[in-house]
Amino acid sequence: MPKAPSTNATRLLRQAGVLYAEHLYRYEERGGTAVSARELGVDEHAVIKTLVMEDETGAPLVVLMHGDREVSTKELARQLSVKSVSPCKPDTANRHSGYLVGGTSPLGTRKPMPVHAEATIFDLDRVYLNGGSRGFLVGLDPKDLDRVLTIHRVSVAIP
Repeated sequence: MPKAPSTNATRLLRQAGVLYAEHLYRYEERGGTAVSARELGVDEHAVIKTLVMEDETGAPLVVLMHGDREVSTKELARQLSVKSVSPCKPDTANRHSGYLVGGTSPLGTRKPMPVHAEATIFDLDRVYLNGGSRGFLVGLDPKDLDRVLTIHRVSVAIP
Protein backbone atom coordinates (compact mmCIF):
# COMPACT_ATOMS: atom_id res chain seq x y z
CA MET A 1 0.00 0.00 0.00
CA PRO A 2 1.50 3.38 -0.96
CA LYS A 3 2.25 5.78 1.87
CA ALA A 4 0.18 8.96 2.13
CA PRO A 5 2.16 12.11 1.32
CA SER A 6 3.15 14.62 3.97
CA THR A 7 1.71 17.96 2.84
CA ASN A 8 1.20 21.43 4.31
CA ALA A 9 -2.39 20.32 4.99
CA THR A 10 -1.45 17.20 6.98
CA ARG A 11 1.31 19.07 8.84
CA LEU A 12 -1.26 21.71 9.89
CA LEU A 13 -3.71 19.02 11.06
CA ARG A 14 -1.02 17.20 13.06
CA GLN A 15 0.20 20.47 14.58
CA ALA A 16 -3.36 21.31 15.68
CA GLY A 17 -3.84 17.82 17.16
CA VAL A 18 -6.70 16.98 14.79
CA LEU A 19 -7.58 13.30 14.44
CA TYR A 20 -7.93 12.46 10.76
CA ALA A 21 -7.79 9.43 8.49
CA GLU A 22 -5.72 9.29 5.30
CA HIS A 23 -7.44 7.98 2.17
CA LEU A 24 -5.48 7.34 -1.03
CA TYR A 25 -7.27 6.60 -4.28
CA ARG A 26 -6.44 6.41 -7.98
CA TYR A 27 -6.76 9.98 -9.26
CA GLU A 28 -8.52 10.50 -12.58
CA GLU A 29 -8.06 13.73 -14.53
CA ARG A 30 -11.37 15.63 -14.47
CA GLY A 31 -12.94 12.86 -12.36
CA GLY A 32 -13.77 15.17 -9.47
CA THR A 33 -15.59 14.16 -6.33
CA ALA A 34 -17.61 11.43 -8.12
CA VAL A 35 -14.39 9.43 -8.61
CA SER A 36 -13.06 9.93 -5.09
CA ALA A 37 -16.46 9.06 -3.56
CA ARG A 38 -16.69 5.91 -5.69
CA GLU A 39 -13.10 4.87 -4.93
CA LEU A 40 -13.52 5.40 -1.17
CA GLY A 41 -17.06 4.01 -1.03
CA VAL A 42 -18.51 7.13 0.59
CA ASP A 43 -21.43 9.42 -0.22
CA GLU A 44 -20.37 12.17 -2.66
CA HIS A 45 -22.28 14.65 -0.47
CA ALA A 46 -19.62 14.11 2.26
CA VAL A 47 -16.72 14.66 -0.16
CA ILE A 48 -15.99 18.37 0.07
CA LYS A 49 -14.47 20.17 -2.88
CA THR A 50 -12.08 23.07 -2.35
CA LEU A 51 -12.63 25.79 -4.95
CA VAL A 52 -10.32 28.77 -5.37
CA MET A 53 -12.30 31.74 -6.65
CA GLU A 54 -11.81 35.48 -6.94
CA ASP A 55 -13.95 38.58 -6.70
CA GLU A 56 -14.10 41.32 -9.33
CA THR A 57 -10.89 42.89 -7.95
CA GLY A 58 -8.98 39.61 -8.29
CA ALA A 59 -8.92 39.02 -4.51
CA PRO A 60 -8.77 35.24 -3.97
CA LEU A 61 -11.07 33.24 -1.70
CA VAL A 62 -11.73 29.60 -0.96
CA VAL A 63 -15.15 27.99 -1.15
CA LEU A 64 -15.87 24.58 0.40
CA MET A 65 -18.83 22.81 -1.18
CA HIS A 66 -20.46 19.36 -1.10
CA GLY A 67 -19.18 17.23 -3.97
CA ASP A 68 -22.69 16.71 -5.34
CA ARG A 69 -23.56 20.42 -5.38
CA GLU A 70 -22.49 23.47 -7.38
CA VAL A 71 -21.81 26.99 -6.13
CA SER A 72 -24.15 29.82 -7.07
CA THR A 73 -21.51 32.48 -7.71
CA LYS A 74 -24.25 35.11 -8.00
CA GLU A 75 -25.60 34.23 -4.53
CA LEU A 76 -22.06 34.02 -3.12
CA ALA A 77 -21.26 37.52 -4.43
CA ARG A 78 -24.49 38.79 -2.86
CA GLN A 79 -23.69 37.19 0.52
CA LEU A 80 -20.12 38.58 0.43
CA SER A 81 -21.30 42.05 -0.66
CA VAL A 82 -19.10 42.07 -3.77
CA LYS A 83 -20.03 42.66 -7.42
CA SER A 84 -19.03 39.22 -8.70
CA VAL A 85 -17.24 35.98 -7.87
CA SER A 86 -15.79 33.58 -10.42
CA PRO A 87 -13.51 30.54 -10.40
CA CYS A 88 -9.81 31.30 -10.79
CA LYS A 89 -7.97 29.97 -13.83
CA PRO A 90 -6.05 26.80 -12.83
CA ASP A 91 -2.60 28.43 -12.91
CA THR A 92 -3.88 31.36 -10.79
CA ALA A 93 -5.52 28.94 -8.32
CA ASN A 94 -2.24 26.96 -8.11
CA ARG A 95 -0.30 30.17 -7.41
CA HIS A 96 -2.69 31.31 -4.65
CA SER A 97 -3.03 27.94 -2.90
CA GLY A 98 0.41 26.42 -3.45
CA TYR A 99 -1.37 23.22 -4.52
CA LEU A 100 -2.10 21.79 -7.96
CA VAL A 101 -5.74 21.96 -9.05
CA GLY A 102 -7.16 18.51 -8.32
CA GLY A 103 -5.11 18.42 -5.13
CA THR A 104 -6.15 21.72 -3.56
CA SER A 105 -6.71 21.71 0.19
CA PRO A 106 -8.15 24.60 2.21
CA LEU A 107 -5.54 23.72 4.85
CA GLY A 108 -2.01 25.10 4.70
CA THR A 109 -2.45 27.30 1.65
CA ARG A 110 0.53 29.32 0.44
CA LYS A 111 -1.41 32.57 0.67
CA PRO A 112 -3.90 33.20 3.50
CA MET A 113 -7.35 33.45 1.90
CA PRO A 114 -10.82 33.82 3.42
CA VAL A 115 -12.59 30.45 3.58
CA HIS A 116 -16.34 30.29 2.90
CA ALA A 117 -18.08 26.97 3.50
CA GLU A 118 -21.56 25.78 2.68
CA ALA A 119 -23.25 25.81 6.11
CA THR A 120 -24.73 22.30 5.73
CA ILE A 121 -21.22 20.77 5.65
CA PHE A 122 -21.20 21.17 9.43
CA ASP A 123 -24.35 19.03 9.76
CA LEU A 124 -22.33 15.97 8.67
CA ASP A 125 -20.55 13.65 11.12
CA ARG A 126 -17.54 13.20 8.85
CA VAL A 127 -16.23 14.91 5.74
CA TYR A 128 -13.55 14.01 3.23
CA LEU A 129 -11.50 16.82 1.78
CA ASN A 130 -8.33 17.10 -0.18
CA GLY A 131 -5.19 16.45 1.80
CA GLY A 132 -3.01 18.55 -0.51
CA SER A 133 -2.19 16.07 -3.25
CA ARG A 134 -4.09 14.52 -6.16
CA GLY A 135 -5.57 11.18 -5.13
CA PHE A 136 -5.35 11.94 -1.41
CA LEU A 137 -8.25 12.85 0.87
CA VAL A 138 -8.37 13.28 4.63
CA GLY A 139 -11.45 12.22 6.57
CA LEU A 140 -12.30 14.24 9.66
CA ASP A 141 -15.02 15.72 11.82
CA PRO A 142 -16.11 19.02 10.19
CA LYS A 143 -16.04 20.67 13.64
CA ASP A 144 -12.25 20.29 13.50
CA LEU A 145 -12.19 22.52 10.41
CA ASP A 146 -13.60 25.30 12.58
CA ARG A 147 -10.73 24.81 15.00
CA VAL A 148 -7.95 25.15 12.41
CA LEU A 149 -9.50 27.58 9.92
CA THR A 150 -11.52 30.77 10.23
CA ILE A 151 -14.61 29.75 8.32
CA HIS A 152 -17.45 31.96 7.12
CA ARG A 153 -20.62 29.97 6.61
CA VAL A 154 -22.65 30.65 3.47
CA SER A 155 -25.73 29.14 1.82
CA VAL A 156 -24.90 29.08 -1.87
CA ALA A 157 -25.43 25.45 -2.94
CA ILE A 158 -27.21 24.61 -6.18
CA PRO A 159 -28.53 21.00 -6.16
